Amino acid sequence: MPTNPFSVSGGDGATTPLISEFQPNPISTDPAQTTFELSGTPGDSFDGVIVSIESDPGNANPGDINNFESVSGIFDANGLLTVDIPDLENPSFTVALLSDFTGDTSTDIDTDNDGVPDNLSTFGTVFDAIGVPDTTGDEAFLYGTDLGGTDFTYTGDEPRLIFRDGSVGDLYAINDPDNGQVFDVNGTDVTPAIFDTDPTIGTDTFGTINPSIGSSASNPVINEVYVSHTGTDDTEFIEIFGTPGTSLDGLSIIGVEGDSGSAIGRIDAQFDFDSTHIIGDNGFFLVGNPTGLANNYAVAPNADISNNFLENSSSTVALVETSSISGTSVTGSEVVLDTVALTDGDAGDTFFFDAPVIGPDGPFLPAGARRVTDGVDTDTVSDFVISDFFLGPDNTPTAGTFDNGGGEEPTLTPIYEIQGAAHTSALEGQTVTTTGIVTAVDTIGFYLQDPTGDGNDATSDGIFVFTGSAPGVSVGDELQVDGTVSEFTPGGTSTRNLSTTQISSPTITNLSSGNTLPDAVIIGSGGRVPPTENIDDDAFASFDPTTDGIDFFESLEGMRVTAQNVVATAPTNRFGEIFTVVDNGVGATGISDRGTLNISPDDFNPEKIQIDEDTGILPGFNLPQVDVGTELGDVTGVVSYDFGNFQIQPTQSFTAGSSTIQAEVTNITPENDRLTVASYNVLNLDPNDSDGDTDVANGRFDTIASQIINNLSTPDIIGLQEVQDNSGSVNDGTIAADETLQTLVDAIAAAGGPDYEFIDNTFITDGASGGQPGGNIRTAFLYNPDRVGLVDGSVQTIGDQDSGSAFEGARLPLVADFEFNGQEVSVVSNHFSSKGGSAPILGVEQPFDARQEDTSVNGSLDERQAQANAVQGFVADTLTADSNANVVVLGDFNEFEFVSPLNTLEQNLTNLTETLPENERYSFIFQGNSQSLDHILVSDRLNEGADFDIVHVNSEFAETNQRASDHDPIIVGLNLESSTPGEVIEGTRRRDNLIGTDGDDTITGFRRRDVLTGGGGDDTFVYTSIIDARDIITDFEVGSDKIDLAELLDGVGFAGFDPIADGYVGFRSRRGNTILTIDPDGTAGNGRARSFLLVQDVNPAELNNPDNFIFSSFID
Repeated sequence: MPTNPFSVSGGDGATTPLISEFQPNPISTDPAQTTFELSGTPGDSFDGVIVSIESDPGNANPGDINNFESVSGIFDANGLLTVDIPDLENPSFTVALLSDFTGDTSTDIDTDNDGVPDNLSTFGTVFDAIGVPDTTGDEAFLYGTDLGGTDFTYTGDEPRLIFRDGSVGDLYAINDPDNGQVFDVNGTDVTPAIFDTDPTIGTDTFGTINPSIGSSASNPVINEVYVSHTGTDDTEFIEIFGTPGTSLDGLSIIGVEGDSGSAIGRIDAQFDFDSTHIIGDNGFFLVGNPTGLANNYAVAPNADISNNFLENSSSTVALVETSSISGTSVTGSEVVLDTVALTDGDAGDTFFFDAPVIGPDGPFLPAGARRVTDGVDTDTVSDFVISDFFLGPDNTPTAGTFDNGGGEEPTLTPIYEIQGAAHTSALEGQTVTTTGIVTAVDTIGFYLQDPTGDGNDATSDGIFVFTGSAPGVSVGDELQVDGTVSEFTPGGTSTRNLSTTQISSPTITNLSSGNTLPDAVIIGSGGRVPPTENIDDDAFASFDPTTDGIDFFESLEGMRVTAQNVVATAPTNRFGEIFTVVDNGVGATGISDRGTLNISPDDFNPEKIQIDEDTGILPGFNLPQVDVGTELGDVTGVVSYDFGNFQIQPTQSFTAGSSTIQAEVTNITPENDRLTVASYNVLNLDPNDSDGDTDVANGRFDTIASQIINNLSTPDIIGLQEVQDNSGSVNDGTIAADETLQTLVDAIAAAGGPDYEFIDNTFITDGASGGQPGGNIRTAFLYNPDRVGLVDGSVQTIGDQDSGSAFEGARLPLVADFEFNGQEVSVVSNHFSSKGGSAPILGVEQPFDARQEDTSVNGSLDERQAQANAVQGFVADTLTADSNANVVVLGDFNEFEFVSPLNTLEQNLTNLTETLPENERYSFIFQGNSQSLDHILVSDRLNEGADFDIVHVNSEFAETNQRASDHDPIIVGLNLESSTPGEVIEGTRRRDNLIGTDGDDTITGFRRRDVLTGGGGDDTFVYTSIIDARDIITDFEVGSDKIDLAELLDGVGFAGFDPIADGYVGFRSRRGNTILTIDPDGTAGNGRARSFLLVQDVNPAELNNPDNFIFSSFID
């Protein structure tokens, strides 16, 4: 890997060299030499290498080094250095500026051609990298971003010039032909007027400062307005941008009605500035809802407005002189400094003051509008982009910041006092001044830590400083920070996440650089060991870091730590997160033999630690794809909290080992008297690879088929969940899933398995089952007709999906009766409502484990309780009609075995999950906790001798598009001997033709040449003497029927254990049949074997098996 890649500045304050200007595809004929302009620290010398990397898979191998050239020189007074290298090939390519390069043109940095570099051993420090495409398809093979730089979006033509704003700022491109356009890296067309000189004039500005985006106009402008978002509108704001120190006294913000059908022109909202309202040192002033801004963005506005201050319909927002307002409606005489309008697209809407009209956003009023570049105002629509509804980071508002104005030194408040021994700061909302060392830098802030601390484990010495944009500091800087203490709740308070203590709206003073970082706190043996059982046992009544896991990690919030000897207890999930425990699992409770971390009623595993990469903190490092049991070694990073979990965000790379776990194979197999029944949630399975996922192309059907055959031993009956309709998530009115199920059946057969038949759930209605919209998720069955028969007319459901019913918006159960060995078994496949809406385990609702019967903690519990009651009622009716009925209730119940929905079902059934040891009860892993959501319950008659297995083939393995499912299948073997009574049929001394029944008959021919036909059932053909010879058995079923030679062998004096091995019983082939021979004294005697019995349509290899015989009255 490159050393110290992508550093913003060195410890001595030197600026990292950048590529500030070059011509990827010059106008007309390419010159022999290509000029690059580099920017750096004035007066510094530079020696490095420019490399060009192939990014066009259509022409060559992506990742190959096309050419490279050493460059050197001294940065001039403007910090610029121009160098010439041999001409580059035209895009698509990636150029990189390196400290050194030890490879050549045979070097390939992308050995598997997947668009991600995997071999950077020849690269030194990467200072800058820029990817330039000439087609949209080549964008996937640009390496600039992966190398810590930038990749451009294709905009229809190749760029003739790429340059940085002011030679050091953001990158822009000018195409050939330019059409008077300038594009940013995202392909957005920006007007050349935003620059101090038009960058489209001329071919380049090599050797001089590039065109720069000028400061805003002298008048303040509306920089961003946010009027609507998901949930209650409690985070509205208007962001003003202008000259620092400018007073806003005498100005007003007004919102003017423009919606057709309303009082057009009415001033619906007005905020008047006063003499205390001054644009901050950073050029911003923020007016907004204080509570929502604090909760969702950890920002305190400079002036407050009430919730729903702004209209959620077409309107104009303007900054005007207060004195020009007359009355409650606009008159046209208003003195307007700036304005912007939002439209929902309705006909007849009206807007004022020649405002640029933004929107609509699809069929909706935009959530808001924000300027492409702060303060740049051309009074056109192109100044703005639409904000999103979801309180995303792109909408982040900026409040004005103010320095201390000189005078006395501020009073310092140490970080540990800001944090305190609590989950929220006692100083929230107060302005503080603190100092510390920067331990990590992110894209919107940085982590600051007191270098010595107070020695109190209960108070964190670290804190996050929220800047809202690139903070411009470096790791090792010693800073003084003045700002407001705030509590930031990821996703807002409605998520019930914990908040994190931050400093927002900061003013930053760099005291020194290159400092040694505070020692990382060791988590693990020899350091601080997390609690292993209690998350919280007193609803936050006391702060107990030594006993409560939620307090333990809170006491480390923002600090630099090293988790010691980390091992994965869950695979890498789809968000790239890895849940782990320290000390390779020693001391952790609930660890299974396979390395997962299982929950129990009073232990939801407070010791688990989430590792989550942040490319802003550690660019170029991606967490590995790991399986359960993978050892990661020591992981060093900073502790943060995000969406229900404390996490370590690595600041140093680490290397994962390998896991030894293999997919399990069950030992439960179908047998003559054993019925096997499985349950499998197949994760939104459908055959439509055009609906957003590609289950067929990704091989999921084939993988599931292979698992059914090789890991589940082809169960007789399989209850399926999460089967989607034939068109998948395309919402086209399709309901049937026959193609989905047939695709799976075909995959099983193609892999060498049985020809299963399927039962679709035809009782569901379109769009009524929840799950992925359009998918019509349902339960279903597969069954092997060679082993079981479907009872005619038995397929049914339980309840309906009508309003108010237990299964409203949920999956209907599917019921079917199957016949095996003459007995009927009723099977119910279920998929109860999900746990969506549950409180986070490490959230504000505590104690979490003790509140599993609380619907505010355990989401949709009431729905699952109602569904369990409905299924239990069906089972009760079945058992009332026949107390000996064979009933199997299986599926994904989305509930733990110790919570009420399962307890309800256990009123007349046994949950086989509870037959396993507690730490083996898991079919699913969620946020690092292995748990049982899938269960099989059986009636009393089936419970005796039942074998149950959870077959771990999915949940422990890294979550990829190819993984079969997120659930493990489960299986039971049930003892069901034939219930059809047979007859004892005996011959005479004459030749007899003896025919059995459909039951388990015992047939004895005695003397003479008899013809014996067993019929159905498991039949036994009895021979008492060697004079009973020369019979013919017409329908012997290998594996079911038996030949009883016990009395015969006693008669000839056999006293051994295996008459076949001892030569008493032998086999000869005759025209596709087998002649069974008897030798009265075996191979040890002088006699010889004589033909005794003809078994038709069975070859000797099939018959030659002790399982087909009874040789002794005592040994079977």
